[in-house]
Amino acid sequence: MSKVDKKALVRLAIEAMKNAYAPYSHCLVGAALVAEDGSTFTGCNIENAAFTPTICAERAAFGTAVSAGHRKFSAIAVAGGKDGVLGEPFYPCGVCRQVLREFCADDMPVYIADGEDGILELTLADLLPYSFGKEYL
Repeated sequence: MSKVDKKALVRLAIEAMKNAYAPYSHCLVGAALVAEDGSTFTGCNIENAAFTPTICAERAAFGTAVSAGHRKFSAIAVAGGKDGVLGEPFYPCGVCRQVLREFCADDMPVYIADGEDGILELTLADLLPYSFGKEYL
């Protein structure tokens, strides 16, 4: 696994955020996901008036990556902001954390944009302690 440039990855997430479709919440979110081989996949949130079918940026990135045949990942960055303005960190929702758990190791880095220049660095285990995974099935 090669070293991930977290600043470049967060920049990709911020770029992906610009394509978000969020007419209801006005919260634009982008994600950039790095596969084990170094391939990068981006995603943005896509809202729906019925809310339940809304697709989060992280799951959009995973959907593209898995559709391309990838199953192992080395890092993800998430950026978001009301009306597209970066401010407080936008953490992955519970469903996205569970999708991360399906494909990623507990120690995988999760980079969260914190304002214009800040980057919070967490792990999947930080975001989803005591998680449920396939080893329980």
